[in-house]
Amino acid sequence: MALFDKFNKLANDRAELFPTGLSPFETRIEEVYSPTEARIGGRRVLLAGTNNYLGLTFAPECIEAAHKAVEREGTGTTGSRMANGSYGGHYALEAELGDFYRCNSVIVFSTGYLASLGLIGTLAGAQDIILLDADCHASIYDACRLSGAQIIRFRHNDVADLERRLQRLRERTENTLIVVEGLYSMLGDRAPLAEIAAVKRRHGGYLVVDEAHSLGVLGEHGRGLSEEAGVAAEVDFVLGTFSKSLGAVGGFLASNHPESEFLRYASRPYIFTASPSPSVVASTRAALQLLRNRPQLRERLWANATQLYHQLRALGYQLGPEPSPVVATLLGSRQQAVAFWQGLLERNIYVNLVLPPAAPGGYTLVRCSVSAAHTPAQIDTICEAFADLRAMLKRSDTPDSHRG
Repeated sequence: MALFDKFNKLANDRAELFPTGLSPFETRIEEVYSPTEARIGGRRVLLAGTNNYLGLTFAPECIEAAHKAVEREGTGTTGSRMANGSYGGHYALEAELGDFYRCNSVIVFSTGYLASLGLIGTLAGAQDIILLDADCHASIYDACRLSGAQIIRFRHNDVADLERRLQRLRERTENTLIVVEGLYSMLGDRAPLAEIAAVKRRHGGYLVVDEAHSLGVLGEHGRGLSEEAGVAAEVDFVLGTFSKSLGAVGGFLASNHPESEFLRYASRPYIFTASPSPSVVASTRAALQLLRNRPQLRERLWANATQLYHQLRALGYQLGPEPSPVVATLLGSRQQAVAFWQGLLERNIYVNLVLPPAAPGGYTLVRCSVSAAHTPAQIDTICEAFADLRAMLKRSDTPDSHRG
């Protein structure tokens, strides 16, 4: 069993943290009633951990589009676009995303994870450099490892640290990718993108922005932080996913560099993965139209996010640095966080439990994802559950007490 010995610590930690077996890893959602309600075991729960930001998973337009695609084209493509060809819907979705982002080139991938691998792991090589924010998503770190490039992390959202590191590279910046996120998924904070773009102008490099959690959330038209910060023209590559605001699964790369189209012929995650099924493509296209045509969804989302953030802060919780649809509550030890997560589930509230090393900076937290589909009354219900559990938290609210 030596091959499995590496998992011994993981197994022991799991047994210690979840002696009853009730854990996020075994959570079984038996039925889904709406974007905000489901059944877990015998409980009807309020969903506050789904990344369903615009609440489009039950949108009639999306469901109807998926039904028609299944009836017309079947359940799956059964192969990659390179081997089996592309369906019309694949090209239509790429064209519509190109129009949305005002980009000449869009490549659709089967997941957002693969989009990160497909861009970063293919474009950067052994002679290149990747400068990435320390809090970037695991998929970005994996893409960097796949590339074989030199990896340099800069402190989270620290523009001065980024500039110092770029200055040291000098002429090598022409072979450097700068990678940040629009909205960071753990603490819900934005990148200082206008300042980062200014640093790029001064020193060079290519700027990649992962808008996975900011698509449909930020910007006048929902294009993300690049739009909100007014620097879309200075972003070389936009990465995104369909699994958040668009309520499906898949990912994409958007760029105005005509050479980025060659990634179709060089990217192993694109070449060797089955393409998205017709129903997924169709529902994503319908969701994109709803995102574009219904700005009131984004307005409702932000009203809910602001309500939850301020009510939890009034209860005395230590939260992420700014209101956003990702509302992170920083807790004490891992055991305390597990008990808190279980306590919320016992009160019929489902959120995300995030333990080190998944959380940045060694934090331990529970994360709420707010949706436009939540009602103000449901937000109040979430806050009531947090208020019930406030007595569990007796620790000091200094930052060091929240590291796991």
